[in-house]
Amino acid sequence: MKKIKIDTEYIKLDQLLKYGEIAQTGGHAKFLIKDGHIKVNKEICTQRGKKIFRGDIVEIEGEESLIIE
Repeated sequence: MKKIKIDTEYIKLDQLLKYGEIAQTGGHAKFLIKDGHIKVNKEICTQRGKKIFRGDIVEIEGEESLIIE
């Protein structure tokens, strides 16, 4: 698990994937989200602009997890 600290109230899912170095580009983030490879709090999320708040857990392809602080 990788912990990601944010200084704002929330971060959008596609931005988080780039910030957390999961996706190299916005297009890559869009592909991962659109194809159902991302779970937010154990539910598949296909919304690029989904707001991610502190305490949320983002899972990538069931392998890597990001915990938002």
